[in-house]
Amino acid sequence: MLNDIPLPIIALLPLAIGYMLDLMLGDPERWPHVVRLFGNAIAFGEQKLNRGAFQFTKGAVMTVLLIAITYLFFFVADKLLCNYPIVWLAWSSLFCFWGLGNKNLIDEGRGVWRALALGLDAGRKQLSRIVGRNTETLSAKKVKLAVLETLSENLSDGVVAPIFFFALGGVPAMMAYKMVNTLDSMVGYRNPRYELFGKCAARLDDIANFIPARITALLMVLVSLSGRGLRFIFMYGHAHKSPNSGYPEAALAGILNIRFGGTSTKGGEVVEKPFIGKVDREPNDADFTRAAWINHAVAFLAVVVVVGCSFLGVTGFI
Repeated sequence: MLNDIPLPIIALLPLAIGYMLDLMLGDPERWPHVVRLFGNAIAFGEQKLNRGAFQFTKGAVMTVLLIAITYLFFFVADKLLCNYPIVWLAWSSLFCFWGLGNKNLIDEGRGVWRALALGLDAGRKQLSRIVGRNTETLSAKKVKLAVLETLSENLSDGVVAPIFFFALGGVPAMMAYKMVNTLDSMVGYRNPRYELFGKCAARLDDIANFIPARITALLMVLVSLSGRGLRFIFMYGHAHKSPNSGYPEAALAGILNIRFGGTSTKGGEVVEKPFIGKVDREPNDADFTRAAWINHAVAFLAVVVVVGCSFLGVTGFI
């Protein structure tokens, strides 16, 4: 059956199916997920290696080995399964589904908004599910701002970047990126425990997200037709402590005409984030609705761009 379909379409079917599954299902909590497996492997390695001397070297070795093993596993699986088209399609579609996290991100953000209606403590607790910062002392305004910041930042990390790496190297490249991102989220902190051990993972994540973060910001401006969003990218994108997070955050701050940034605590470290934007106001329901719509529109457009590039022979794995 698949033999009658042109090769570019076959190669993109897993991405299209994975995108549709994510759009419909999100990430049900009780279902298995490849990122949880990655997290277990990282936690095991960190527990065994993050002690004594040579912490940077041991962290770098663990990081490189986990990324290499991930890529090689999926590369070999892809080659073995290509002789069984239906099995290959199911396998690849499943991991594309696991590689994308747009609906779950939006649903979690909406959950914070709803929890805030029940009380500030409920909102803080719900927010702690999706951010690494300390949420116990945040005001309602800062909780809402944190949701919007997370929507924009993770639109890059959890949607555009996986699609970008899929375009470069199919499921193996997408899963290798997910391992990089998971490593950074678990050990890429500047605190006494992870400063040396997680430095390699943090730097690799910065490199991996350099292009996707900027693409994300531009796509956000494109779908919203926001001139102010485009100006904010150039005004504030580079000012962020992270070399990448500031670009999608600046785009959303401009689109909504709001101010992000300020002091927060992450991984036990006090983080001073520069302000992005000038209008210091509390976000409202309309802001969240617009941000969620932007995430959906950017995800769809990113898939469309990859499809278009495949027919022009631009993507790397077709």
